[in-house]
Amino acid sequence: MNKILEVIKNRRSTRSYKEEQVKKDEIMALLEAGAWAPSGHNKQPWHFTVVQNKELIKKMSDRSKYTAKDAENEKMRKMANNPDFNIFHKAPTVIIVSHKNDAITSVEDISAATENILLQAESMGLGTCWSAFIFGIFRGPEKEEFIKDLEIPEGHTPHHAIAVGYPNAKVLNYPERKNDYFNFIK
Repeated sequence: MNKILEVIKNRRSTRSYKEEQVKKDEIMALLEAGAWAPSGHNKQPWHFTVVQNKELIKKMSDRSKYTAKDAENEKMRKMANNPDFNIFHKAPTVIIVSHKNDAITSVEDISAATENILLQAESMGLGTCWSAFIFGIFRGPEKEEFIKDLEIPEGHTPHHAIAVGYPNAKVLNYPERKNDYFNFIK
């Protein structure tokens, strides 16, 4: 099998991490992969904030759960109301992905950068979990406090997060894929 396709197929969301902190050179490899993503008009509107402070990670998780406790989505509401649930699954590192506010295709661009990070992590044996659960803390009354704590550059909006760490176990099942996801027009 093609190595890239193998990495794509093997990547799964990790929801159980070892306590060991991710090494700086490994984080730098992830960030480099993110920086090489395609972007509209090559604007490269992303900014990555690497958080390895346990107290700040817990604070982000707790506040995100609070903002989602009355969510319309039942699954999200159930997770948010579970006192033992941590939105980052207790990963030792979280990468907050922000975008420049004036970018033409900002969400698409940071999504491509995030996927590059996820695939690079898989190729290195790191576990990841992409989360949009943090949306609430960047839209609520404590928004400015979190932006300051995370040193988000002016003119950027934090959009989602990536939990990163060494996985406790590797999931290698290949879930079925739909077979009606394409068509050809000749």
